[in-house]
Amino acid sequence: MAVPVLTAVTGAVWEAELVAELDRSDHGLSVVRRCVDLAELLAAAAAGTARAALLSAELRRLDRDAVTRLTAARVAVVGLVNPGDDAAERRLRQLGVRLVLPADAGATAIATAVLQAVAEVGTGGAGRYLSDPRSAVPDLGALTDALPGPPGTGRVVAVWGPTGAPGRTTIAVGLADEIARLDVPALLIDADVYGGVVAQALGLLDESPGVAAACRLAGNGQLDVAALDRLAVGVGARLRALTGIARADRWPELPGDSIEVLLDVARELVPITVVDCGFCIEADEEIAYDTMAPRRNGATLVVLMNADVVLCIGGADPVALQRLVRALAQLRETLPDVTPQLIINRLRKGVIPGDAHAEIGGALRRYADIDVAAFLPADAVAADAAVRAGKTLAEVAPASALRAALIALARSVAGVSGRHGRRRRRSA
Repeated sequence: MAVPVLTAVTGAVWEAELVAELDRSDHGLSVVRRCVDLAELLAAAAAGTARAALLSAELRRLDRDAVTRLTAARVAVVGLVNPGDDAAERRLRQLGVRLVLPADAGATAIATAVLQAVAEVGTGGAGRYLSDPRSAVPDLGALTDALPGPPGTGRVVAVWGPTGAPGRTTIAVGLADEIARLDVPALLIDADVYGGVVAQALGLLDESPGVAAACRLAGNGQLDVAALDRLAVGVGARLRALTGIARADRWPELPGDSIEVLLDVARELVPITVVDCGFCIEADEEIAYDTMAPRRNGATLVVLMNADVVLCIGGADPVALQRLVRALAQLRETLPDVTPQLIINRLRKGVIPGDAHAEIGGALRRYADIDVAAFLPADAVAADAAVRAGKTLAEVAPASALRAALIALARSVAGVSGRHGRRRRRSA
């Protein structure tokens, strides 16, 4: 039986000839509808009338969400572009279309690609939305396999931790700043969907487009290195920042698949990208919906799965340590392939009896089976001065104990030795 196919290549001069050729030849395909716009294409796909769709980059309002909806409807997607149109090909691939061919490839080659795409859809992802806790995460291999050329060589460092404000943003900002002061260009991304405050911590306007604008471009297949460089705010000679959403109810503007594209482009822009993540990694949408649902925590899950280094930040008091142990257990259950480096923040005397380093380290080995990678001291005076001034620790408290610990952490993350790393002061 011929595979039913939809086309949505409005305005293409070669569409009629291609459809006629597919109908005349025995390629195993049957064009059941030529859709005039995206709405008709999605409606036909949802109705189950076809198993594949041929579309072009010129289709109005085509974005990554539309491609995701087609895939969710079990409709394989193949892109067609005008010969030599590299921009259109890159856009389709960034939208998640893995198979893209020139329109003059011939009916045989196009039919072969369609049958291959149908076979891939038929063998992957069945049942994932309802039973897999990782259902909030898109297919992380799709983008890497689809984009032409070698991937970016930059590294992504995720700064994550449990609820209770253990100091994720303070460490993310300080770490990115110290990496930049080691002469390693860095990008700081605020991807916290619950309460991003990187802009305030750096004294920047939170009305700037930032990460939401980058995700919009990524969703439309238009995010590249030049666009990301324009959106990122220069904080220093080697540090740029992508500010987060100003209100927690704007979380739908940071979909996980767009964050995935953003991280991929960030790897091309700078050697190290530091991402301030939200605390929650629950896939609770599965409880409320029996179909595909918005994923509030999808952005955090995608960052953690894409990161080269995951720093888990925990507090140094009994309440914070209990939250940390539970968060680590949930991380292992939800993302078993992610191995975090544990950072204990705000270490101080009086809260933990005896030798705090030994007591905390022993408790975490016993209850969470993990060793502490670094301890950061409590330095409320320096931290308060930085928040009050909207500047980094290096600018307001260059000799603080907390900054010294962050420098050591930055050298470890950036792979820069103390002997070769150079720190440069910026003017206030």
